[in-house]
Amino acid sequence: MSYLKLNLQEIQENIACAAQKSGRALEDITLVGVSKTIPSEKIKEAFGLGVLHFGENRVQEFISKYGEFDKALMPTWHMIGHLQTNKVKYIIDKVSLIHSVDNIRLAQEIEKRAKKNNLNVDVLIEINIASENTKQGILPQNAMELIEQMCQLSNINIKGLMCVAPYVENSEQNRIYFEKMYKLFVDIHCRNMHNVDMHFLSMGMTGDYQVAIEEGANIIRVGTGLFGCRSIKEV
Repeated sequence: MSYLKLNLQEIQENIACAAQKSGRALEDITLVGVSKTIPSEKIKEAFGLGVLHFGENRVQEFISKYGEFDKALMPTWHMIGHLQTNKVKYIIDKVSLIHSVDNIRLAQEIEKRAKKNNLNVDVLIEINIASENTKQGILPQNAMELIEQMCQLSNINIKGLMCVAPYVENSEQNRIYFEKMYKLFVDIHCRNMHNVDMHFLSMGMTGDYQVAIEEGANIIRVGTGLFGCRSIKEV
């Protein structure tokens, strides 16, 4: 049995356990394999094992990989890393969900490119939930202002929130941040705003995805836990 298959089985067992604790089923949680730096052959192997969603961080690397997949056997791609406005045009028609919108300028560029391609683009608002200087994302207290501005953009659908929690040795240390994310998620949902559908809460990575699920995540982003250690630190 390949290490990928073994890793996937362990992840699925952990997801099922965490989901049960929060009153949900395994099928309620979407696993996104973080595939940056991972060769296409390994992504295809994981896809064959049932991992249907993959998240990329760098546009140039993603475009190179995208061209290696048959359109009839194409995974669902997510852009999970920081996205520069001048790179939007390259990925606008290739990704299912952009996780990392954190400013109106980027949102306006997505809107512009979406209109040009006659698309409606699903996005998540990235929240810097721990107010870390080294992290991308909008501060929680500023999120509503950004969402109100984005509501006016007709070709963007705000589908939820995303965060990258602090790196910690003990995953329980991030529970407080996941709790805050879920509260913000619910608060926004209750406002019933135009073009806003709080459907996805993307949080939790290799070291803390079980706690994230227990606190309400329905998208988790796992790289090292699936593909093994890499030379570049997982984001």
